[in-house]
Amino acid sequence: MQKLISKKKPTYPITEELSSYLTKYARTIKIPIYYDDLLRYQGSVTVYDKHGDDSLWIQVYYSEYERIDIEHSLKLVYSILHSDGSDSLLPYLSVDSIDYCTFGNSKPFRIKVRNVLNDNYVFFYIKKADASRIYGLELEHLLSPNHINFLVHGNSLIEEHISGIPGDDFIEHHLASCSEQDKREIAKEFVKFNERCFARLLGDMRSYNYVMVLTNDFDRIQYRIRAIDFDQQSYEGNQKVYKPQFLKENNEFVKLVSSVLENPSIEQYKREERSLLAKRATSESSRLNRLLSCMKADSISQPEKIEQLKKSLLEMTGDINFKKSHGMGEILESAIDFIIRNYKNENPFL
Repeated sequence: MQKLISKKKPTYPITEELSSYLTKYARTIKIPIYYDDLLRYQGSVTVYDKHGDDSLWIQVYYSEYERIDIEHSLKLVYSILHSDGSDSLLPYLSVDSIDYCTFGNSKPFRIKVRNVLNDNYVFFYIKKADASRIYGLELEHLLSPNHINFLVHGNSLIEEHISGIPGDDFIEHHLASCSEQDKREIAKEFVKFNERCFARLLGDMRSYNYVMVLTNDFDRIQYRIRAIDFDQQSYEGNQKVYKPQFLKENNEFVKLVSSVLENPSIEQYKREERSLLAKRATSESSRLNRLLSCMKADSISQPEKIEQLKKSLLEMTGDINFKKSHGMGEILESAIDFIIRNYKNENPFL
């Protein structure tokens, strides 16, 4: 499967139309710092995870002169992202660390900001702005059960941290000790997550690109899988890339599904997820249509990938709209329309 995913996806610039969309929906800010400013660090040390392994992050340091300005700007980002954007919070905030990851396409900086009054802290990320990723974030916000908080500033993308146990860590250290009931819940959630990614064409959901979110209910633990990487939104041509079940890093979850769920249950959960997506798309139709308009006017993939994907989706669904599609935006629009039509046709109460 690895060969089905491009080794290096190009970064696509933000178009004027997408920039207007982001401004309309309060996704843009003006602050005196950009992603490139953070690249001027003077030194670094390796960051290790709780198991003593190289986390692929390095903690970076800046000259005293630059550090003061950078930390002040990062506190402003925190205030805008989590509060009203005023300066009143700044005396109570401390930038504890700035980490840099050279792994992956976005090469993010991870910022840890602490409230000095109570020692609570949060993370946020600053990355290179990429149109593909922004489309992915917005689609996640509109079509998934999860709200996404992010901002764009020029060529910089600022994202709120998504809390949870990394998928690969959960598989290696937690899955085996789960109860049988928990494993059935996890299998159900993986089926729904798999369907959600495919329906909205979010690719490359290998286990380190999503997190497991655990919520204690009164008589059980609820599990939800949340994507945390959106670089591969509507880019690849092979439809299997958009189904986490075909990625080898998820083999343990695939085995779990086959061992604890019957086929009728799997189909039921798929229908449930498609129905929920159709409802969300319908309720957010105005904003979604604006976003799809930006995508249709944009170029976020390559011609051969577009042809490959639309042909495979045409063969799978028989929907002629895929054949008529000329770009990834139109392919995604056809996929969402297909789901909505089927939802309405199967529901006698609509």
